[in-house]
Amino acid sequence: MKILITGTAGFIGSHLAIKLLERGDKIIGLDNINDYYDRNVKYGRLKRSGIVKHLEDGKDIKYSKLMQSSKYQNYKFIKLDLEDKDEILKLFENEKFDAICNLAAQAGVRYSLLNPSAYIQSNIVGFLNLLEASRKYNVNNFSYASSSSVYGLNENLPFSTEHNVDHPISLYAASKKSNELMAHAYSHLFNIRTTGLRFFTVYGPWGRPDMALFLFVKAALEDKKIDVFNNGDMLRDFTYIDDIVEGITRVIDNPAKKDKAWDGKNPRVSTSSAPYKIYNIGNNNPVKLMDFIDAIENRLGKKIEKNFMPIQAGDVRATFADVDDLIQDLDYKPETSVQEGINNFIDWYLDFFKINLEEKNEL
Repeated sequence: MKILITGTAGFIGSHLAIKLLERGDKIIGLDNINDYYDRNVKYGRLKRSGIVKHLEDGKDIKYSKLMQSSKYQNYKFIKLDLEDKDEILKLFENEKFDAICNLAAQAGVRYSLLNPSAYIQSNIVGFLNLLEASRKYNVNNFSYASSSSVYGLNENLPFSTEHNVDHPISLYAASKKSNELMAHAYSHLFNIRTTGLRFFTVYGPWGRPDMALFLFVKAALEDKKIDVFNNGDMLRDFTYIDDIVEGITRVIDNPAKKDKAWDGKNPRVSTSSAPYKIYNIGNNNPVKLMDFIDAIENRLGKKIEKNFMPIQAGDVRATFADVDDLIQDLDYKPETSVQEGINNFIDWYLDFFKINLEEKNEL
């Protein structure tokens, strides 16, 4: 297939692109490489797939120009804003995609309290532009990132895709719920097969610098305290990146179908009479935040000083994914243990930032 993956300078998108390239798909990667967090990490992810910025002439990757990967013949990258409707339409017209996987978004629950307009532009306007381009150019396989954040005030555990998600507690969560509603409208009106993936606390090598694992490891290696919210009384369904990417790949290969048993008088939430589907992708094995920190300490061989704090606005106390339909439909369930995943992340971190842990521990 020829697949457009948005967000390929991002955490999940960079891993997905490499997996699909190595099995032989043709990939166009798209990202605006914004400065929400350290761009060096984003450029590092791009470099893994053969997309290298050109600094010899003092210039960055050019906007709206396709770049050929030096590593994968079937990979090209374009720096582009999802909000740029004209350039998005031009890309779709020229490239004739078989499938879209939208992983680009303004991420972060806490940042949405500070810069809400960024979420409307990227997550709403940008998402609409992709749907419209798919409609106009007959792309009938559209998968996209949603989030466990949509469960909001729901306290029924584990979270099921059949639960009500009408009470988000951050604009980020509201934008992801909006994506699901917009996707359903386009599935119903234009028969586009859409699948939303509610990710549960993804972590692993090349992870985001604003996420807990990255922040905790960085602070520990700098002998600084970490902020532990809700006094450590948090439960998270941490999901390793390789498990997430395998789930996305199976969704791309098995696009949504109409639910022939769907009943408008007794409607299921996660399916429809339209070709529309919502899945949870989580480890189905929630971990206490303090146990997560213990696993980091185990790998680093040191105790981390902790600053216990109240819960932050927009945060939920617990996440726990019901993945029964993922198992039933796609014969798949994430399985990587937290200790294994944390070890892999720290190995990457030490390598990327050129840190010798043995020497550091001796000091």
